[in-house]
Amino acid sequence: MQRKAMWTAAALFAASAIVYAQAPQTPPVVSPEVSAQRTVTFRLMAPKAETVELQCGDMPGLTRGALPMVKGANGVWEGTSPVVPAGAYRYRFLVNGVAAMDPRNPLMSESNTNGWSMVVVSGAAWVDAAQVPHGAVAAVTYYSKALSRNRRMHVYTPPGYELGKGKFPIFYLLHGASDCDDSWTSVGRAGFILDNLIAAGTAKPMIVVMPAGHTSTSMGPRTAGARDEFTDDFVTDIMPYVESHYRVLKGRQNRALAGLSMGGGQTLNIGMAHLDQFGYIGVFSSGVFGRGPRTAGSTAPVIPPEWETERAAMLDNAKLKPGLKVLWFATGKDDFLLGTTKATVEMLKKHHFEPVFKETEGGHTWLNWRDYLNEFAPKLFK
Repeated sequence: MQRKAMWTAAALFAASAIVYAQAPQTPPVVSPEVSAQRTVTFRLMAPKAETVELQCGDMPGLTRGALPMVKGANGVWEGTSPVVPAGAYRYRFLVNGVAAMDPRNPLMSESNTNGWSMVVVSGAAWVDAAQVPHGAVAAVTYYSKALSRNRRMHVYTPPGYELGKGKFPIFYLLHGASDCDDSWTSVGRAGFILDNLIAAGTAKPMIVVMPAGHTSTSMGPRTAGARDEFTDDFVTDIMPYVESHYRVLKGRQNRALAGLSMGGGQTLNIGMAHLDQFGYIGVFSSGVFGRGPRTAGSTAPVIPPEWETERAAMLDNAKLKPGLKVLWFATGKDDFLLGTTKATVEMLKKHHFEPVFKETEGGHTWLNWRDYLNEFAPKLFK
């Protein structure tokens, strides 16, 4: 009986091998493939698709962020980008108009309502995963009493933190509209940027907290008079949680706050209302949002007067200004929020602040925001 069972198994194996050999073979698909010249080739096996297009909003040289793809005889669609700067790029396929992630690529980046495939183009030493000591990034779930539900944030701890020694300053880093708490560490490469800066001795070892700036899937602007849910969550839950669960140095001189786009607006909302708690403030591609009164025919951004009124006690408190060591703005010359940044800088000067404003090349993209983080972090906790 045992010999018969063994013979039957061998026969089935042989038959399976014959069937496999006779079946049409799926061609190997490599996607994405980065060349030495920093072009990226994307491929997708979709023999029955009628149209396939690649979308990648931050990749320079693509018309409106779209890359046409061509179908080969083997059913594989293929498209190659122009030469691109080193960095990380999100992308997705549109298959017959339906968005799809790259099934051959496990690397991904989250946003507020969906996920993206991601490709890393090496070549910038300050943003690459170098041979230096690395910190750790944790996805941390906490209960928000302000919002009555569980929430998530990402927390970077510097190299050596796990050894249980020492306390560290804390940097709260906020993302932009449509993104989430994952974005700064995935497409933003914040962990690697901090690793490289700390290894080079140009930035102090620090804890970086990256919370979820959206409190719902809605992307619409907050209506006038509505509750600011994120600020409530940040002040009531995020800061107390972090400063009681991590080994942090206390005091204004050990706290920094920065954000990009929507997160830059949130940085100003929170930082200028709690100026006594932050010694370092950074605003990337952003400013105070809202619609203030304009003179006839003017299209220039105007700061809503109520924004200043609500924060007057902090804005006009001369005793608090010396403790604000850095107030730093950076926006690209092609950024649609450049006017908002400039209006905000002028408003703060009117209140006797001394903001530093840097106008850079480029627009409203991660290519700039990674640069801004790399330049801002070394300014902290000096």
